[in-house]
Amino acid sequence: MHGEQMAEEFPVVSLDSEARAAVQLLAARRLPGLIVVREDGTPYSVLPASQVVRFLVPSYVQDDPSLARVIDEPLADRVADKLSGVSVRKLLPSEPAELPVVNHDDTVLEIAATMARLRCPLVAVVKDREIIGAITASRLLELVVPKD
Repeated sequence: MHGEQMAEEFPVVSLDSEARAAVQLLAARRLPGLIVVREDGTPYSVLPASQVVRFLVPSYVQDDPSLARVIDEPLADRVADKLSGVSVRKLLPSEPAELPVVNHDDTVLEIAATMARLRCPLVAVVKDREIIGAITASRLLELVVPKD
């Protein structure tokens, strides 16, 4: 089985998409992340849901999680404030990571190796520089783990 056979349709957002809409899409569809594309539609990055959570939690709370207990501000309030007027570009890490992209003819093992090496919950599948879908880690496991 190759990437093209495993790829599923997957939401794509641009760097300049509204962050709030992107996060709502992540939440509503319970996605592990979103594929982020440049203006020309080529893949730029993957925005994992975990990165969005990291963006929403203040760095001082990340450094000392015990502070979360004494802060009397619901996370829902922070979401509205932090995402207002922000683009997807702002949600991405400042240091760009290696792009989690696989070719349409990559094997299951090649795809699994890319996911494992990059610690990414999904990869974009490309054919002739165009995104044809994505493969999530859960989809990959569904295909390789025998059903009882």
